[in-house]
Amino acid sequence: EPAVRDLRGRAGSGPHALLFAPQDVVVVTGLPGSGKSTLMRRTVRGPRVDSQDTRDRWDARMPRFLPYALYRPLVRLDHYAGLRRTLRTGEGVVVHDCGTQAWVRRWLAREARRRGAHLRLLLLDVTPQQALDGQRARGRGVSRYAFLRHRAAVERLLRAVRRGEPPAGCGSVVLLDRDATDTLSLIGFTR
Repeated sequence: EPAVRDLRGRAGSGPHALLFAPQDVVVVTGLPGSGKSTLMRRTVRGPRVDSQDTRDRWDARMPRFLPYALYRPLVRLDHYAGLRRTLRTGEGVVVHDCGTQAWVRRWLAREARRRGAHLRLLLLDVTPQQALDGQRARGRGVSRYAFLRHRAAVERLLRAVRRGEPPAGCGSVVLLDRDATDTLSLIGFTR
């Protein structure tokens, strides 16, 4: 299969399913508000680890007056601990990745290699305005500073992928825009 598969600009004509090998680690990445969590909730059949799910669980337990910034480190620890537990099962898994922590992708690539599988990247390519609109639609955004960090990281990743250079340890990349994600109905693993 090609290292980079571009499904952008194929409104309604793209695949309805993306299937991966049984032990692959699939990473969904893109700007905050690009639709990563929405795509995962709607299409993933099987194990998935979404940092937004972890945050939602913590938000439900915390007093409303307590700012997220105070317990964010605990949310991250909980997320990575849950991710580690899921990876240790050896099953294929779909993981939400914000894109700014390159060490996370390296860790996931090592875990995929350890189990004799591949790291697969699903890169949501949306404009910054589409991402900001997505944040507003969900009623929760990130700070301007954080958004600029995410934007710089995603733009670096996109430039490399457009040159046909997937990140180190990554077996393949699928580029998706909003139309391509709307067409998808399944992200899963073969048996």
